[in-house]
Amino acid sequence: MFSRCRSLILAGSLLLAACAKQDAPVSFERHYIEPPKQTKIAASETTLRVCADPNNLPFSNKKGEGFENKIAELIGSEMHRPVEYTWWAERRGFFRNTLRAGVCDVVMGVPVSFELAVPTRSYYRSTYVFVTRKDGGLNIHSFDDPQLRSLRIGVQMIGDDGTNAPPAHALANRGIINNVRGYTVYGNYTEDSPPARIIDAVVNKDIDVAIVWGPMAGYFAAMQKVPLDVRPVSPEIDLPYLPFVYDIAVGVRRGENDLKDRIDSILADKHTAIDKILDSYHLPRPAAKEGV
Repeated sequence: MFSRCRSLILAGSLLLAACAKQDAPVSFERHYIEPPKQTKIAASETTLRVCADPNNLPFSNKKGEGFENKIAELIGSEMHRPVEYTWWAERRGFFRNTLRAGVCDVVMGVPVSFELAVPTRSYYRSTYVFVTRKDGGLNIHSFDDPQLRSLRIGVQMIGDDGTNAPPAHALANRGIINNVRGYTVYGNYTEDSPPARIIDAVVNKDIDVAIVWGPMAGYFAAMQKVPLDVRPVSPEIDLPYLPFVYDIAVGVRRGENDLKDRIDSILADKHTAIDKILDSYHLPRPAAKEGV
């Protein structure tokens, strides 16, 4: 439900929850090599082995330019271990072929409620957002804004079968369907950061408003020559239970309690440094509510 199945998120991440529930064989691009099968799964004691997408900014890429690359490097430094990556596109079968296959010990950016890994404590909280051109003066902040019934709306679609992300469900619940256009989080994988095309569509006036997972929206909106307005959606939870705000953690394999505890400690001790990394990528981060 996030960018590229990020734990819708959502998400994705989105955002990973969607990928987990649809864990099935899939044909990947030819430049991906299937990880070797292992009969013994044990965390490395000398390196921090991370599985990540090689073309998914602002989260990660092969050049190490994503904020999850930076946070993984910080964790590795605190553990006095080099970071070793296994690159794999975050699509169906991602966890089956990576963390669960034993070729890595950590996946960055999973929801705290994720079921196919053991999540650490949360290291950031983000939300879906409305993205519009500032020169349009739309000032949209709610799914109940009457303007949405007549505007051209872009939403992210998840998976090869175009599964709807939460914003599409929220719009459909309000009868807003015919003016909605879907943009796959996969996109054209031969391009850099293919999920960014939905932001390009706002800039180019192909759509009036995009509803996007916050980390991706904040990062790409800040890069545009045309000023964009990025506003958290409301409500945070659409009744009966459709959340748009998610707490994000590091995922480790079940049984690796020592590794989880070590990462938990680092995330707590280095939260200020992590916040600086997140701020530099322009992540929308709503404050946690009391008791959350």
